Amino acid sequence: MAGEGKVFGEEIVKEVLFRVHRFSPDGGGARMQEYRVPVRRGMTVLEGLHYIRDNLDATLSYRFSCRMAICGSCGMFINGLPRLACQTQILELESDLIEVKPLPNYRVIKDLVPDLSPFFEKHRSLMPYIIRQDEPEGELLQSPEELNAYLQFAYCIKCGLCYAACPTVATDEEYFGPQALAQAFRYTTDSRDGGWEVRMEVACSPEGLWHCHFAGACSEACPKGVDPALAIQLLKGEAVFVRWGLKRPHPPAPEAPKVTEGKRREGIPEPPLPTVSKEE
Repeated sequence: MAGEGKVFGEEIVKEVLFRVHRFSPDGGGARMQEYRVPVRRGMTVLEGLHYIRDNLDATLSYRFSCRMAICGSCGMFINGLPRLACQTQILELESDLIEVKPLPNYRVIKDLVPDLSPFFEKHRSLMPYIIRQDEPEGELLQSPEELNAYLQFAYCIKCGLCYAACPTVATDEEYFGPQALAQAFRYTTDSRDGGWEVRMEVACSPEGLWHCHFAGACSEACPKGVDPALAIQLLKGEAVFVRWGLKRPHPPAPEAPKVTEGKRREGIPEPPLPTVSKEE
């Protein structure tokens, strides 16, 4: 049916069969339902689900937000792999059958919507924020080299795909998982952080980093190249070196000195006069 009709104003290339997981908490059990979807060039799996919802079945439930691989909301199990639906183009799958299921290793709320509550609870348990003993009032100093030490691991969008791919998460629901542990390394390595001891006490617990089998599936699934498997192995190394006294945790970065005097650089114009007076 190439060239016949249009979808979203674009020429249709072909028609594919969507086989979509359906589940309602009200009863009836899980099942797979099929839909015929016309496809244009550049059309993503998420757009295919939009077509189903808007034209074929308004009861279909799924989660999405930004539609540009930034928010991580549309994580799904697409043709046997955890992927972002908004990032996965239908034609690049090279199949006329698109099977869409909710992410594995999560409880299903409805249809394609997983319960991410345990995922975020584990994330919070590793204290993913800067910990300081002092209370700095200004900026903290950090060199470009210190930034590069953790920058790759700061790109995590918390989509949960790594948990869906992890075989350890599949067999142990208490395991912290790759995302939380990778973020523990990200903040522990941050030169501005001083919370190594309290964070590593949690990370080295029985549910923590030593439970990782280094399968590497989490890094393969990551849509942003964070490489959580690498972060966990680096975190193991940090833990061993510090525990055996081979390395001391870095002192937290100092606060930048406050600028008390300054002058406008040459060529920078003065700001315009206010259009509304303070009295008004």
